[in-house]
Amino acid sequence: MKEQDKVFQQTDRVEDFTFDERVAKVFDDMVSRSVPFYNEIQRIQSDLVMDFLPKQDGLVCDLGCSTGTTISVLSQHPLCPVSTHFIGYDNSESMLDKASEKLSDQIADGRASLVVADINRLPKLPACDVVIVNWTLQFVRPIDRESVLKIIYDALKPGGVLLLSEKTLDNDPLLNRLYIDHYLQFKKSQSGYSDLENQRKREALENVLVPYRLDENYQLLARAGFARWGTYFQWFNFACLIAVKG
Repeated sequence: MKEQDKVFQQTDRVEDFTFDERVAKVFDDMVSRSVPFYNEIQRIQSDLVMDFLPKQDGLVCDLGCSTGTTISVLSQHPLCPVSTHFIGYDNSESMLDKASEKLSDQIADGRASLVVADINRLPKLPACDVVIVNWTLQFVRPIDRESVLKIIYDALKPGGVLLLSEKTLDNDPLLNRLYIDHYLQFKKSQSGYSDLENQRKREALENVLVPYRLDENYQLLARAGFARWGTYFQWFNFACLIAVKG
């Protein structure tokens, strides 16, 4: 059972958001209540991944794997070849501790492994078929984002795919404000977060999470080398992108 997220009920002084042990303990509850259609995105994302996996010895890299939910969903997909291997990267050891628990069977079977890595200084990735970056690039320093995507592009085999989920900004300030207002209404009515919790979390994320416009993300993909990309899901200021290596 997921432990309920009360992180921003319990703080007096708002500090920059970090993926520490306190957040790791409640992260599954936090993300499912904070990201609209989170479970549906996991489902359709896993269906897309299956279209790009080879029948033998496929490799999936999940950058910013947090508690391992995405790898868990993918590895249990009925169409996932049993020889597919998953590597989860995260800079938070607290998150990886949770991922180790969730993926204990896959790790024991040699189907999954976890790596401590700072995405801002991403090491060279092994040749892979799929890279997933769910709500992670937005936490990477803007100056480093293009180099991260270039490392991903270079690691992908021809025909490989990047699935990228991000919070985004709109080109129009009025629409951007409207979308944010609807998101806050969602968090209050659908997820049960109070106005105070929402305000505290926004303040904590202000200097840490830097969203880009959708077209800016497309430009980053183009500069990294991708020639084919699109948006496979969008809800107001949340977008899921797909980019295929030619």
